[in-house]
Amino acid sequence: MASKASHSRKGGNKGAEPVIRSLPPLVSIIMGSKSDWETMRSASEILTEFGVPHETRIISAHRTPELMAEFASGAEGRGIEVIIAGAGGAAHLPGMTAAHSTLPVLGVPVESKALKGLDSLLSIVQMPAGVPVATLAIGTAGAKNAALLAIAILGGKRARLREKLKAFREQQKRKVLEEPLP
Repeated sequence: MASKASHSRKGGNKGAEPVIRSLPPLVSIIMGSKSDWETMRSASEILTEFGVPHETRIISAHRTPELMAEFASGAEGRGIEVIIAGAGGAAHLPGMTAAHSTLPVLGVPVESKALKGLDSLLSIVQMPAGVPVATLAIGTAGAKNAALLAIAILGGKRARLREKLKAFREQQKRKVLEEPLP
């Protein structure tokens, strides 16, 4: 399932999992700071495993608000179909991205030191009516599920991805059924 495509990085993500470059990206993974990469890397890894072209960027709603607005409003025009936005603390990135785009935005609360990600979760999930953000679990589980949800969204128009997702789920089922009890 892994892609053999060449990769590149954007936004100063030194050490970050690169993005598939063979095709224009369909998914953007954005995060508020480099420290969020440890969580968001899981989303990139799953998209790579499924062969979904994507990009990763650091874009802060607070420190680079103009860049964030420009990125969000221009994403659709660049061929992006889903945005996965991870943020910790006040976690305004997913909501502000959704405010500037009509693309699906999948919010991943990154675990914070002070409140263990509960602050991030509440910041992302409490969007006002009219500006939806699909909010996933706190941390790595949320990043993985965001990637799988993005694949499901893209799979609505792409039979190949739908089949890969079905095979993935079947593999998970087999794993559970084959797990021996102590």
